Amino acid sequence: MHYWTIITSYGGSAVMMPAAAAFAAWLALGRAWRMFFWWCGLFGAGLTIVIVSKIAFIGWGIGIPALDFTGFSGHAMRAMAVIPVLFYLVLQNTGRATRTVGVLVGLLLGALICTSRVAVQVHSVTEAISGGVLGAAVSLSFIALSCKLEKPLLNRALMIATVIGLIGLSYVEPIPSQGLLTTVALSLSGHDKPYTRENWKLQRITEPDITDKEQPFARM
Repeated sequence: MHYWTIITSYGGSAVMMPAAAAFAAWLALGRAWRMFFWWCGLFGAGLTIVIVSKIAFIGWGIGIPALDFTGFSGHAMRAMAVIPVLFYLVLQNTGRATRTVGVLVGLLLGALICTSRVAVQVHSVTEAISGGVLGAAVSLSFIALSCKLEKPLLNRALMIATVIGLIGLSYVEPIPSQGLLTTVALSLSGHDKPYTRENWKLQRITEPDITDKEQPFARM
């Protein structure tokens, strides 16, 4: 279990958010403005979808009980969005085949982090998969759009320093993003207590069944 904890730490906000910001900085410094705006827009959209789904569940209990879905996995989304793009940008000066292999390796590493979220029992399978699919949509859309544009002039020394720094960030204490989301969700919903997977399931189990006798017009 310990190795899954190490793997999952790489998908945390403390690593992936600085990575996403670093990509934007690389592209801005390389004056690749169209790629810069595509990356910020796509990653921002993916992140927004994750946040909205989590706030909807924490504040109002909105989810899909049949699928054990309480919101997109943020770790999975960020990993699948960021890691393939990292390989794609780092391998900009190589051939198309090399870049393709790099992106595939990035997707496999992202999938490993998705799997770790289930292994450490933080997310259900559907939450990890949906987060991973969302993240893959972000990264692959960015790569597909970027392939049609001129290659950016990226600073190799800055890229190497960033990658080394990101590895070090995996040992930093996790950012308490869940606590912030809970505060926002409760503030918006006006509820005193957040919905959790446990009380959500318990509430559904204890809900009274409505029979046809209780619905006199059900058969009309």
